[in-house]
Amino acid sequence: MVPLLGVIILPDDLNQTDYWRRRSLLTTFAHMSHQPALEPEDLARFFVERANAGDVEGLVALYEPEAVLAFPGGQISVGTDAIRAAYTAFLATGPVLPPGTPSPALRNGDVALTSTKLAGGGATAEIARRQPDGTWPWAADQPSILP
Repeated sequence: MVPLLGVIILPDDLNQTDYWRRRSLLTTFAHMSHQPALEPEDLARFFVERANAGDVEGLVALYEPEAVLAFPGGQISVGTDAIRAAYTAFLATGPVLPPGTPSPALRNGDVALTSTKLAGGGATAEIARRQPDGTWPWAADQPSILP
């Protein structure tokens, strides 16, 4: 976007309504410490940043309140409290996660499949769902689908 004599030039794929909605969301969430994902592609980057910072609450904020998380070894966590407990235990081990290679999100309306090829091998698969406010948290997360 380039301001020009009081006019904002929008990218071709962003109409004026979307621009103002996103600008409003960014203004609304600017005071919060955990920026929400405005696109499903934001989630993988936010995950690595927050995990490496040891930010359990930041990780929990990436999920819907009733999301399901399937950790390796068969541990299934459903809902905010269970996901918080799983990440508290995981981050207590002091992991350092290198960024992987995310695939473009596969979208169908308000649902998106996200996936990342992990730097150390393996891959993830997640389902994100667009919320009424335009944010994209994960509804389901399988962080390790390949050995």
